[in-house]
Formats: sequence, structure tokens, C-alpha cells
Amino acid sequence: MNYSKYIQKYYFPFLFFHLFLWTLIPSISNVNLPLDTIEALAWGSDLKWGFVKHPPLSAFAVEIFYNLFGNRDWAYYLLSQLFVITAFYFVYLLSKDIFKNNFLAILSVLLLEGIFFYNFTTPEFNVNVAQLPFWSIACFFSWRCIKNDKFLDYVLLGFFIGLGILSKYLFVYLAIGIKLLFVYLIYKSKKISIFNVFVAGLIVLLVILPHLFWLIENNFISLNYGLKRTGGLGSITDHFYFPIVFVLKQIAILIPFFIMLYLLTSKLNIKKTKINNKLVFLFFVCVTPIFLILCTSFLLGVKIRTMWMTPFYLLIGILFIEITKDRLNLKKIKKFTFAFIFFFLLSPATYFTVSLISETKRTDYPGKEIAILIEDRWYENFSNDIKIVVGDEWYAGNLSYHLASRPKWVNDLKGKTSIIKSEDGVIYTGNPKVLKKICPGIYGTIKPVGYCMIGKR
Repeated sequence: MNYSKYIQKYYFPFLFFHLFLWTLIPSISNVNLPLDTIEALAWGSDLKWGFVKHPPLSAFAVEIFYNLFGNRDWAYYLLSQLFVITAFYFVYLLSKDIFKNNFLAILSVLLLEGIFFYNFTTPEFNVNVAQLPFWSIACFFSWRCIKNDKFLDYVLLGFFIGLGILSKYLFVYLAIGIKLLFVYLIYKSKKISIFNVFVAGLIVLLVILPHLFWLIENNFISLNYGLKRTGGLGSITDHFYFPIVFVLKQIAILIPFFIMLYLLTSKLNIKKTKINNKLVFLFFVCVTPIFLILCTSFLLGVKIRTMWMTPFYLLIGILFIEITKDRLNLKKIKKFTFAFIFFFLLSPATYFTVSLISETKRTDYPGKEIAILIEDRWYENFSNDIKIVVGDEWYAGNLSYHLASRPKWVNDLKGKTSIIKSEDGVIYTGNPKVLKKICPGIYGTIKPVGYCMIGKR
């Protein structure tokens, strides 16, 4: 069997199968949507240009899907995979343009199935997944910019970088890498229009401007949250401990990737690789962001959480194919194919098994059942609909998602009581002991959470 032709023939069916499989598996194995997805849906119920933890794009994405599909869980697993597949497709387009070889372009994408960021963790649509398509699209247009120096490519580059930053602030690391690439090329007197680079930067600013206004109005609350997540400025030992832990975790994550790469090559010898324009580009958009975030950990002594690296490895397949392309051994493609199939199937099988065996997961939360109980209790006592739920993103967010009236989620009502109209039905969730004392309406508990219902009789 000619495995290289086989791989090329079934590449696009593979993309479809990835999308189908990773939509199906969590849909049948999870009782409830994951935490981050519920969180995004809570924000989406009351759209703003920013939220307490993150910029707004993930909330906008899930709210579009909510308006299309309602509270059907499979839709949000599908949404996540659409983001992943879009990222894969633009990695493929970029790789194809770099190598002028369809087979090498496909291999650049298939290697990514050896990184669990692009399979095992993707059922949970969140800000990390939301970055993926914009990361690969931004890299694609940055390559087109330096290749063709066309005005429209710079405009599109700025637009997608802006969307990436609206997905998650860490997207700035890629933006810096691209900026350094342009600075380097201008310094080397390459044919790069400074005016076009300026326009790209201006477009970025225009896209994120509404969020910047929101940040100022809200005392940079989401940026402060991000800093807290790092653990704050560390001690002297943290400046070494956290970077070392970070590097070791990244090596562990990439082991399946390197196994598959090894099976493609006769020798994995990077020293003999000649520096060329392609490697320069890949260095700035792939290596530089990883290096910069490692430097952040080292200089500030802060912890870099593993999942934050989700988009950073999208081009690693292209990078290592470029490094090893002269040593690719097509006689070993059969072994690579079997290894790929093994890792491709292992991940969903593991996910499915963990989902069924583990009993302490968020995805086992009976969100639908609780919503039905509360809805029944509500309409036994009140005539109006539930319009607002108050509480944290998980308990109140689940109600906002599952209740038929799609109530607006509010974290708390301190200083916000003016948003409540006389006809609005309100449900408070939280500590049952506290709510029982202060609740002026119908009170009840379900599991560890108290529910205070205030409506019109």
C-alpha cells in the first residue's frame, strides 16, 4: 500500500472525522457542559465588551450558537471543534504555501494530533480554544505579508490579531513575535512596507478599542484577574522553579508528537539544518512566543499554567518538517501511519473512559435536573418568567443556560439593583445559610446550594 497517497486521499475526511468524533464523544459521555463553557455561556447571556476574567470573544461565540441551537450540549462541543478544524485548515494552507508540497503540508497538521491540546482538552470550549483559529490565520497572513507585501494582507492580519487579543490576552505574545519579525525584516532591508505595518497595527487597535474602553471603565479588572492567576510576583526560588517546571511539562506534553516525528525521519539531526527565510519566519511566529512566555516566568517568578500554551504549538509541525524535510524517510510512513492512528484513537478512548469512570467531574453535575426542579417550583408560586439569576458562573450560570427563559446572569447585585425591573423574576444562588436569613421570597436548597426565588404571584 502507498501510505503517502492514502494519507493525502483521506486528509479532508480525517478533518471531518475529527470534528464528528470530538463532538460525539463528549455529547454521549458528559451529563453537563464543562466549567469554562458554562462560564462563557453565563457571560453570553448579558454581552459586554469584557468580563471579570477575560475579553469577550468566547462569550460572543457561544451566544451566537445559543441563538441558533439553544441549550443543546452537542452544539457547544461542535463549536469547539469548528474552531479547532479552522485552525488546522489554516495551518495546512500556510504549510502548503511554505513547502509547495501537499504531502508535507498534511503531515504538518497530522503531527498536531500528537499534542493533547488539539484533541483531549478541546471539548471544553473556552478562551484557550477560542484563540486557535485566529492564531493560525494571523500566522498565515503574516507569511503572506512578508511574501507579497500587499496592503489587504496587512489589513486582514491586523483584523485577526485584534480578534485573537479579544479571545485571550496571551495572544499578545504572538503579536509581539510578528512585530519582531517585521522589525527584523525592515532592519535587513527586505521589501516590507513600513506604512503597511503601521496600518496593521492601527487595525489591531481599532478592533480592540471597545474592549480597551471597557477595561478603563472597569479598573482593568480582567487584567488584574490574569495577574492573580499567575500567583503574583514570586520569591527568588520561584524565578527558577516555575520555569523549570514549565519546561518539563512542555517536554512531557510533546512526547507523542516527537514519537511520530521520529518515525518519519531517518535521523533527527537539527545541527545540519541551514538557516533560510522560512526558518526565520517560523522562528519569530512559533519559537519566539514560547520563549517570551518562558522569559515571563523566569523574570517575574510567576507560574505559567499548562493550558495557557494551547495555541502556541500550532506551527510546531511546520517547524520540524522544515528542519527535518531532507531526512524524511518515506519508507517509514507505514509506521508513522499506525502511530498516528494509535494516538488519534487513544485520546477519545481515554476521554470516554475517564468520563464514565470518574464521579467527581464538573461534567457530572445534574444541571438540567436542577433547572427542571427550580422551574417547576417557580411556576407553582409565580406568574412571571425568570429573567435574572444571581451568583457564581457555575451554579447561576448553569441555571442561565438550562432554564427555558434564558435569564441574564449577574455575579452579584451590589450597586446594580437598577437593572431589575418590577416585572423581572430573580433567583439568587449561593450559601444556603446566608440566603435563608436574607431571602424575602421562596427559599429552597438543592444539594449544597441555596436558591432564593423572588417573583410575582
